[in-house]
Amino acid sequence: MRTRLLPLLIVLMAAVLLALGVPLAVSTASAEQQKAVVDRIDDTAFFAAVAQFVTPSPTAATDQRQETLSTELDSYYKVYGIRVGVFYRNDAPMAHAPGDWFLPKEGEVREAFAEALLSRRSDDPEQVWPWQAGRLIVASPVIRDGDVIAVVVTDSPTDQLRSRILRSWAVIGAGLLTAMLLAVGAALRLTGWVLRPVRVLDATTHDIATGRLKSRVAVAGGPPELRRLARSFNEMADNVEDVLEQQRAFVADASHQLRNPLAALLLRIELLALELPEGNEEIASVQAEGKRLAQVLDDLLDLALAEHVEADLRLTDIGALTAERVAAWSPTAQAKDVRLTGDCPATTGWADPIALSSALDAVIDNAVKFTPEGETVTVTVAADGDSVRVVVADRGPGLSEEELTRVGDRFWRSGRHQNIKGSGLGLSISRALLEAGGGTIEYAPHVRQAPHGLQVTVRVPRGDPRV
Repeated sequence: MRTRLLPLLIVLMAAVLLALGVPLAVSTASAEQQKAVVDRIDDTAFFAAVAQFVTPSPTAATDQRQETLSTELDSYYKVYGIRVGVFYRNDAPMAHAPGDWFLPKEGEVREAFAEALLSRRSDDPEQVWPWQAGRLIVASPVIRDGDVIAVVVTDSPTDQLRSRILRSWAVIGAGLLTAMLLAVGAALRLTGWVLRPVRVLDATTHDIATGRLKSRVAVAGGPPELRRLARSFNEMADNVEDVLEQQRAFVADASHQLRNPLAALLLRIELLALELPEGNEEIASVQAEGKRLAQVLDDLLDLALAEHVEADLRLTDIGALTAERVAAWSPTAQAKDVRLTGDCPATTGWADPIALSSALDAVIDNAVKFTPEGETVTVTVAADGDSVRVVVADRGPGLSEEELTRVGDRFWRSGRHQNIKGSGLGLSISRALLEAGGGTIEYAPHVRQAPHGLQVTVRVPRGDPRV
């Protein structure tokens, strides 16, 4: 979430800074140019004041005032590098510097000269930008007795003006960059402050989803709304845990309390069977159903315990443990004329040895139970990325696609297997035992025996899931 929220904040802050910085840069450039224009206007006004007292005739001999004006223009050009000239109405020069600069026939200088002849100073020239190599033209009329007798024209290079604009823009850019860095830092702290409770809530939710029901959110830091959400989440988790605990306690208590009356009932049935003729089918059926009910109660108690007890995870040799279970079930398989084979190399993973053994017992028991005589059940162990898998493949009748989606549900049994001993809770118990330790159990058709056979894959993590 932070990777999505932070760019949005940065884009918004950058837009705000640009909205402030661009007008400021334009205003600064305009102010620098206005300052240069005012300086040129002051200079042309001074030269116009001096030129007022020069004899207004291009054919008259040079007088002392004209020499003074020429001296001032030469000094001005040498110091500032700005071309300047005073030109009569007929374009003849009164004085100019440098000496080879004359009034051009067209262009900006001519336009400024023509406007000054109308007794107006030049309009503000177009804005000069740092990437434009132009010149700054300013003209002022020389007025004597109410008439324009000449025009003072300055033709300034814009290198220094553009340099000043660039420097001012550099200062603005540095300020904007500093403000952006400060804003990014503030955004990082703000998003961290806002999202920290969300990350804690997400981690706690994951812990509860993976079976660690005791996990709770630490109500500290963050906005008040998220603190209230954390408290509400903890209350909800407490209520859910209480409900689940009540359900487990009810199942365990009911299973335990029903076993004594059921045992007494089975004993009475046994006594009654002694008084009936030997081989009575009805009494045999009642005895079989009673034993089945006792098995269901035992499985219910095992399931309640499996869902309640926390896994005792430790680094385990999965290959050795699986080989041990294969050896334990081999006599049962041989008694049914089923070949049970195991390929169990040494492979370590994190698991509760007791829980994993119980889960493998349930899976191997099912595989042997449903495999016809003369067929084979194979058990293989192998490392698979970040997990260790134990695959139990049989050559039994298999399950349809619809049945594969139901297998492992409590009390579910395929309609084709109702006559086979079982309660439908064995695989549910296996799943509960594995999930408590971060493991999984998956069901799929036996690839090599399709459409017959079932392949059950038990996975446990290779690394500690609590880290």
